[in-house]
Amino acid sequence: MGNFLETLIGGLMTGMLYSLVALGFVLIYKASGVFNFAQGAMVLFAALAMARFSTWFPRLLGFSNPVLANVLAFLGAMAVMVAVAWVIQRLVLSKLVNQEGIALLMATLGIAYFLDGFGQTLFGSDIYKIDVGLPKDPMFLFESTFPGGILLNKEDLYAALIAAALVAGLSLFFQKTATGRALRAVADDHQAAQSIGIPLNRIWFIVWSVAGFAALVAGVIWGSKLGVQFSLAQVALKALPVVILGGLTSVPGAIIGGLVIGVGEKLSEVFIGPYFGGGIETWFAYALALAFLLIRPQGMFGEKIIDRV
Repeated sequence: MGNFLETLIGGLMTGMLYSLVALGFVLIYKASGVFNFAQGAMVLFAALAMARFSTWFPRLLGFSNPVLANVLAFLGAMAVMVAVAWVIQRLVLSKLVNQEGIALLMATLGIAYFLDGFGQTLFGSDIYKIDVGLPKDPMFLFESTFPGGILLNKEDLYAALIAAALVAGLSLFFQKTATGRALRAVADDHQAAQSIGIPLNRIWFIVWSVAGFAALVAGVIWGSKLGVQFSLAQVALKALPVVILGGLTSVPGAIIGGLVIGVGEKLSEVFIGPYFGGGIETWFAYALALAFLLIRPQGMFGEKIIDRV
């Protein structure tokens, strides 16, 4: 029982991190109706900015306080992501208003390749370290209940709590604010939203900025765990089954989908993997997503689209 609980808790914490990355996909889709293939590149670009700024700022400004360095680096990286959102809105999205979804889809692919290349040019291609002070020591719970207790990684726990707080805040933003309602209106119909006075370009700038913030937090957390390297962009691939499972239009779906994928991966690897030689964790999420596409294509919380002719 102790082994099961340990695996379950680990899966839940990993699932929250998946949800954080998936949230970026949902945000862009809700505002533009297109799948954002650039989300992984945004996570990488934001993490590179954070890692390099935390090294550059102390040298340029002449101080050695690591906390101040991380704060300034985070603010600087966020400013960079807002600037990226502005450039994307001005040079790409504003030219594609009311165009077919395939045009927007191809635009996000172009943005992804540009951010990958520009990030390497601007920040370099080495493996960088992000140290934001998350504790890395393990802790043991319920030692009096289970032999040896339940092993819990403090870094994973803090990261999951940060991700949960951000996901909850963005959920409230979408549901309770006028800007959040405007974002949902824009996603439903660009022309109708414009006809009632919703400024489409401003809404797109806001949502790409928010998605950039989510990418920055995800990049900092994953960069702290894995190091900032160009394979970090592949973390977004793990979020694809999450949005398929939860639904592309649902913020709560991204949360539930992430938890299901995280728990399913860990449990299947620990309890089923030994019978199949291991490796289940690498494909479990995609197999589950495929099953959902066959049974419920819109996901658990996605909106079912019915076209009447």
